[in-house]
Amino acid sequence: MGALKVRVLGTHQAYLPTLAAMQTFTQQRSDEAVDELWVLEHEPVFTLGRNGQMEHLLDPQEIPVVKVDRGGQVTYHGRGQLIIYLLLDVRRRNLGVRELVIKIEQAIIQLLASRNIVAAGDREAPGVYVEGKKIAALGLRVSRGKTYHGLSLNVDMDLEPFKRINPCGYAGLEVSQCRDLGIAETTMELAGELALLLAQGLGYRQIEWLAD
Repeated sequence: MGALKVRVLGTHQAYLPTLAAMQTFTQQRSDEAVDELWVLEHEPVFTLGRNGQMEHLLDPQEIPVVKVDRGGQVTYHGRGQLIIYLLLDVRRRNLGVRELVIKIEQAIIQLLASRNIVAAGDREAPGVYVEGKKIAALGLRVSRGKTYHGLSLNVDMDLEPFKRINPCGYAGLEVSQCRDLGIAETTMELAGELALLLAQGLGYRQIEWLAD
């Protein structure tokens, strides 16, 4: 129960095959299967959650829109954004969804705090914010006590596509990114540190790193 695999999928990952792989992993995993984090960057895509409203897609233009089975509204994924998907057995870990969300937020807040950046979560609108601007988004799906989907952290990306949506369903919500806060590391350089903070916060005692 204390083991965790961190699978580094890398950059330029298409969204739909990754979503299908998460769903298959979750549906087929046994009760003994080791939990995993998947670390990657996606090619540009807007994703719309289960209760997402099309009105929040203002002008997607050439970027594809995918309806997905996570919670939340619309968000954007693209190059220069760190994605960590959490494929966890929360029932086995006796972990509630709200508690998991808080632990994810705290790991991101710790990462930023180590670089002297003050960040905070928001109980009404899950995610992490710096001076009111959203720097990280969260969205999860729980199926039979197993989670998939996860977090996105804006690292060093073109933020323009966020203007084509109401991010997470909030008109006028501004977004930020690590580069604009003086953080020079790339997504994959930050990935290892954030994955370790997540693992520690969730109580995993043994971590296996895998590169696909």
